[in-house]
Amino acid sequence: MTISEEKVALVTGAARGIGLAVARRFLAEGWRVALLDIEGDLLAEAVAGLDAGARALALTCDVAERSAVNAAMEALVARFGRLDALVNNAGVAVFKPLLDTTEDEWARVLAVNLTGPFLCTKAAAPVMREHGGGAIVNITSISGLRASTLRTAYGTSKAGLAHLTKQLAVELAGLGIRVNAVAPGPVETAMAKAVHSPAIRADYHDAIPLNRYGLEEELAEAIFFLCSDRSSYITGQVLAVDGGFDAAGIGLPTLRASGRNG
Repeated sequence: MTISEEKVALVTGAARGIGLAVARRFLAEGWRVALLDIEGDLLAEAVAGLDAGARALALTCDVAERSAVNAAMEALVARFGRLDALVNNAGVAVFKPLLDTTEDEWARVLAVNLTGPFLCTKAAAPVMREHGGGAIVNITSISGLRASTLRTAYGTSKAGLAHLTKQLAVELAGLGIRVNAVAPGPVETAMAKAVHSPAIRADYHDAIPLNRYGLEEELAEAIFFLCSDRSSYITGQVLAVDGGFDAAGIGLPTLRASGRNG
């Protein structure tokens, strides 16, 4: 296989966390990867740490800005000549009560978390079409599947992204493009470690049947699978990678404890 035939992935929000883990997973499989993030210095450091040479490309971009997204896509095509997978991972969160959430905060969360994937997909689809199609994976959240406190903007944006996934899957199937989503539950990211207090962590452990946080690498495995040919008949789906969090109803921690003691 020549360099021009090697598959190419674009991962947004790739300077850290799940996005960076996904980039590593693609590189390990021999793909070329464009890593996109709004934080240019952090992104440059991350790409340098991958030690992937010409197989990795850093793109500094705000996914909510159409012109910036289009420019990033042009740079990707100029470097790699094709695109086979897009992972819409870039996101922001505002965790505040409704009455404390400003209109600007609401607008920014929706702009990045929902408009961003829309703009990136519009830019990516014509490039994918040129080589017979590809795969798109949107990173939603368990907060888009079940409501919780402090998540009016974030949860709504992720719920919208879950439905956008289905809309895109139906519309882009004719171009040979599959579109799915992964909804992470609590994940051991640097951000989670910094902001989740011991009490919050204990609450999550009690609510998750597998009784732990997920790992970034576990999310990357699911995302890569949905981008690979092994998932060639899967489209329009939202896969919760959450240790069973979404499947468990209220009261289950007590019932599980009773079952263990019975």
